[in-house]
Amino acid sequence: MTISRTSSLLRDLAQTILAEIREATRDGLGVTRESYGAGEEAALRILESHAERLGLAYERDGAQNLWMWLPQDQRPDPFVTIGSHVDSVPQGGNFDGLAGVVCGMLVLSSLRGHHEDAPPVRVLALRGEESAWYGKAYMGSLALLGRLPASALNMPHRGGQGTLGDAMARCGVDIEAVRRAEPMIDPARMGAYLELHIEQGPVMVARQWPVAAVTGIRGNIRHNHVRCIGETGHSGAVPRWLRKDALLAVAELLSRMDEHWRVLLQMGMDLVMTSGICSTPQQSHAVSVIPGEVQLSFEVRSQDTQTLERFYTLMRDECRAIEASRGVRFEFDERLFTEPATMDPAWIAKLESAAAQTGMALERIPSGAGHDASVFANAGIPSAMVFIRNANGSHNPHEAMDIEDFLLGTDLLHRALNGTIPPRQPTSVTN
Repeated sequence: MTISRTSSLLRDLAQTILAEIREATRDGLGVTRESYGAGEEAALRILESHAERLGLAYERDGAQNLWMWLPQDQRPDPFVTIGSHVDSVPQGGNFDGLAGVVCGMLVLSSLRGHHEDAPPVRVLALRGEESAWYGKAYMGSLALLGRLPASALNMPHRGGQGTLGDAMARCGVDIEAVRRAEPMIDPARMGAYLELHIEQGPVMVARQWPVAAVTGIRGNIRHNHVRCIGETGHSGAVPRWLRKDALLAVAELLSRMDEHWRVLLQMGMDLVMTSGICSTPQQSHAVSVIPGEVQLSFEVRSQDTQTLERFYTLMRDECRAIEASRGVRFEFDERLFTEPATMDPAWIAKLESAAAQTGMALERIPSGAGHDASVFANAGIPSAMVFIRNANGSHNPHEAMDIEDFLLGTDLLHRALNGTIPPRQPTSVTN
């Protein structure tokens, strides 16, 4: 039985779960589900309560991610995981991540009574995907696979409220296993990882695509905290040639990097650059003060590792040139690198075949945003994603996923599960 043939019941179930979690984690216009915090935990507990009502088995792993499955399916074969994350950015949208978990629960419900028509399926509700809280993304999935660096446990909370390790310990995470880079699941047991997610940009809405298959996920190089240090002075008393203006130095840096970005795009390279944080110290800045310090973030994303490294090298070279010309210096925190990922061609083909069964041609699209699917793909686990159009972007409270689009994407995953999963050799986790 397909999702579309039971869509009325499943539509009600999806809307109930999504609405209940929205109300439990509402924060102003949006929702706040802090990574390894109270809102995320509340969402997981609601998912557990619905798993019980649906007769699903469930448990937490050592990283406190939530797994759900059909208790009658005891096959030892490698299972297909349908998953996503449940945390959010501060005052974000309700569908980012959560829709993918609810999708998996609907697929499990649809498989009840004929689960042997598909490979074993497990649903995974991941913690800590968003980097907004500790400056590190994919915390739950990396910890699950033994790939979360021990140094990440010392990363401070955005509000100064302890560290990631503190928050994980409060939630019951096996901190020592994380420190030892110990996988909390044998990756050879995972035959594939599938994820449904809202698109976080405007392309699908503009092109009127209700669903699309993701081809790849951009990686990134990031510095959460960069300081440009110059010399504070009186705005009326220091001539230009004697100034060490940190703000003008940063403005020059970003202008130069914007020009490099333009040129590389003309060369056909995939690239985006962002400095989402840029400010003078609030306690000392004033209209009549030459800025002696600027704090900023720096991030570059691309589907190609060489492009990332090339652009990052250009940035550091420009910093050195500006230091020499303006008498300032740049200080960088730890460089964070997230590897780009390619989605599995065999699973993309299965999704396209599933769409063809309904008379639809499934378009392909790259993902500019990061997703847990990249962690599994780079661990050697065949991975695929289905995007759902979303009228108002993401990381804001006005996400607008249409329930019919969501059910269509869920039906694609359900159909793609029919038959034998693409073969794979067992892989070991390396760190």
